[in-house]
Amino acid sequence: MDGMSERQYAARVGLSRGAIQKAKETGRLVLHPDGSIDAEASDTRRAETTDPSKTRAAAKPSAAARSKLKPVPEAALSAVSDTLREQGMAAPAVGGSTTFLQAKTANEVLKAQERRIRLQKLKGELVDKARAETLMFRLAREERDAWVTWPARVAALMASELAAAPGEGITVEAAVMQKVLEAHVRAQLDSLADIRSGLG
Repeated sequence: MDGMSERQYAARVGLSRGAIQKAKETGRLVLHPDGSIDAEASDTRRAETTDPSKTRAAAKPSAAARSKLKPVPEAALSAVSDTLREQGMAAPAVGGSTTFLQAKTANEVLKAQERRIRLQKLKGELVDKARAETLMFRLAREERDAWVTWPARVAALMASELAAAPGEGITVEAAVMQKVLEAHVRAQLDSLADIRSGLG
């Protein structure tokens, strides 16, 4: 057989003999029946099973390998760039190529953000947006209705407090008027507090 020894194959691919032995133990090398290494088949298997982020220097893929690669959608590339920019990291230029390391970093950042949001939901720090919008709409509508009907209600309250007969000329003391208004505002605030407690 025309195979290579561990030492020869290590020299060929630029790795240590220990790394080749580890690859051999994990089944990432193709061996001949006599135990020697089939270099071409091992190169192919290593390329398929090695994480590019863990290689010392990424080798340029051959023309055959490049033709098998699927094009990456532009939306995915722009998402990587946007994520890196949001974090204040170096992002690829517009129309430039994105490295595997940049894509992996963006992926890890997004996973961390997703976990943080999930944790905030579990802690009760975040609320459902649709529910919050519904409650806030109801709150705003009730507040608007309170202000629209306020003059008519306050006039009647003030008249009853002062026991004024219609048509009589009465001067209203500031202290009495303030007391009536404070009672009305307090009732409105209690109503708003009930609505806000529904958000909790």
